[in-house]
Amino acid sequence: MTTARPASNAAEVTVTELSGALKRTIEDRFGYVRVRGEVSGYRGPHSSGHVYFCLKDSGARIDAVMWKGTFAKLRIRPEEGMEVIATGKITTYPGKSAYQIVVDSIEPAGVGALMALLEDRRRRLAAEGLFDPNRKQLIPYLPKVIGVVTSPTGAVIRDILHRIADRFPRQVLVWPVRVQGETSAAEVARAIEGFNALPEGGRIPRPDVIIVARGGGSLEDLWGFNEEVVVRAAAESFIPLISAVGHETDTTLIDFASDLRAPTPTGAAEMCVPVLADLLSQTAALVSRHRGAARRLLDVRRNELRGLVRALPGGDAVVAVPRQRLDRATERLDQRLRARLRDQHLRLGRLAQLLAKHSPQAELARRQGRAEAAGKSLDRLRPQLVASRRADLGVLGSRLDRAFASMAGLEKQKVADRLKTVERLRERLVRAAASDRRQRAERLAGLAKLLGSLGYRNVLARGFALVRDAEGHPVRLAGAVSSGASLAIEFANGTIAATANGERTPDAPPSAPATPRKPALKSTGGKAADSRKSAPAGQGSLF
Repeated sequence: MTTARPASNAAEVTVTELSGALKRTIEDRFGYVRVRGEVSGYRGPHSSGHVYFCLKDSGARIDAVMWKGTFAKLRIRPEEGMEVIATGKITTYPGKSAYQIVVDSIEPAGVGALMALLEDRRRRLAAEGLFDPNRKQLIPYLPKVIGVVTSPTGAVIRDILHRIADRFPRQVLVWPVRVQGETSAAEVARAIEGFNALPEGGRIPRPDVIIVARGGGSLEDLWGFNEEVVVRAAAESFIPLISAVGHETDTTLIDFASDLRAPTPTGAAEMCVPVLADLLSQTAALVSRHRGAARRLLDVRRNELRGLVRALPGGDAVVAVPRQRLDRATERLDQRLRARLRDQHLRLGRLAQLLAKHSPQAELARRQGRAEAAGKSLDRLRPQLVASRRADLGVLGSRLDRAFASMAGLEKQKVADRLKTVERLRERLVRAAASDRRQRAERLAGLAKLLGSLGYRNVLARGFALVRDAEGHPVRLAGAVSSGASLAIEFANGTIAATANGERTPDAPPSAPATPRKPALKSTGGKAADSRKSAPAGQGSLF
């Protein structure tokens, strides 16, 4: 026997109502919090631009989400295993029955965490070979155009321009960027790539060397030059690059990827160009040394030539030995030609004998014998081959018949299925058409009721009348009617014709003397019109 369970007094709620109540309770209880933990499960932005990861410590973990707009404003991006302090709002996600933190801002947990992150990134990029010394390029000795990537308003660009102008004036192209802040890394990387993308011989000259410069600052201020996008842009630059970020004691990752590191921005300008006065002095000294060496070499060569001229023998002594050698060579040539001619005759005889063995007639006879043998073999094998081919064709024909029967059955089944689908669609179309006719009829009845309630004939039924002139236009003012004018007065049950006599009625407004008096209406005994006649498009005044 089953015992009925007593009914509970607790109210029933849906899953959505329960999830919403829990969400409001958690958000009201905690609000904004600061959570310290290690980033786990970070895979970068989702295809939607949002970021999903976890914060964990030795005892627990919590899901975290960062919206696209918040992530774009971050100065330091989270990385896997990085210890951070996240500020955000605790909420729930009803779809998974889980709670999470919506992060509004994130920062490393102290300078130690930044240094650990910097060292880890340095080791990872070095393992890829971005810091390999063999990748570094030589800085041109005297570049024609110098590209500078820095802030256009700071003291750095002024120091660089002044030092280049003092040492050796050169053309300088400045690519203005932000050297601090959340967008500095992307701007510096785009500037390096932009200089490399300039075509040679274009309207804007392509730099021969690039200087990436910034003044000193804290580790957080210089962090943009530690970003991976900047390091990769510097390593992939085809133009030699000099890094001059911070003071001599400051070190950033771009210093390892650049072709040359300068201790200061001013030092970078000194590394690019030599001193013009020193260069002119060195050039003059080298020109003087070159002229003296040329004179001394000319004197030495002149003395050597004079000695060689004295040591040369006479003309007959020089050609005596070659003349005798030529005579002996002429005698040996005749003997060699006769011997060569005999050898060629013998070789030609041997070739004639060999050619006779391989003449066209002999080769044709051999080929004809082989053809006859092959024909006899073909005659013997033809009946077997025909029987084999007939058996194969019979097997293929049976298989083809079975395939055609199977395909016909499948096609019949498809046709039956499509007929059922068409029948279902026809029934749905009939039901939809009937429903549409009902809706339109109901709508038309409603519009008819609305027209009846808003039409002017209901007003005529309450004792009012509509006056029109001879053209059928509604008359709104008494002053618009002249004496003797033909009028048509419409009542609720018909229309009569009338003529205005021009006399003033007692109830005419006395305060408007300038307005013509309202004429009295005189019935002309016109026949009443059908009350169901349609009214003109515009409704006139009723009185």
